[in-house]
Amino acid sequence: MNEPTEPATKNRTIAGERVRFGLFISALGLVALILGAKPEWFGLDRSPVIGFVQTSVILVGLAFICLGGYIGLAALWGGQEKSIIADIGLRLISTGYVISVFAGMADVFGMSAKDNPKIPFFGPWQAAGMEIGMLVIAAGILMIIPYHIFRKTK
Repeated sequence: MNEPTEPATKNRTIAGERVRFGLFISALGLVALILGAKPEWFGLDRSPVIGFVQTSVILVGLAFICLGGYIGLAALWGGQEKSIIADIGLRLISTGYVISVFAGMADVFGMSAKDNPKIPFFGPWQAAGMEIGMLVIAAGILMIIPYHIFRKTK
């Protein structure tokens, strides 16, 4: 029947490589996030509380997850122009990450519920703020998915 032309297969190969690269970056970010959240799984637990270093590692892992997710999903669009919804999704990912950073580092930035904490502390309010940021990131990622590719044509 109709065999794909050489440039079309080359574009598909490049898109596939970008998707794999995005998945690799996201998986690397997941490992970093888990390392920050549960260091005892790796035999690295030194403190009973979550402090500055663990919060920083969690946020770096989340950044890699966001970056990898965007790279992988943007590759699925191929050469097509992204929709307005996809552009809004990218901004939601960025906004959700900023919410997570400010919530997670509230003690470091001096926006703590406690009076002048001696060491940064990751408490329930910071956890709730990071969860809200992650929900915003998830909504943004869902908006970037090119759903038009999956629709059946008649």
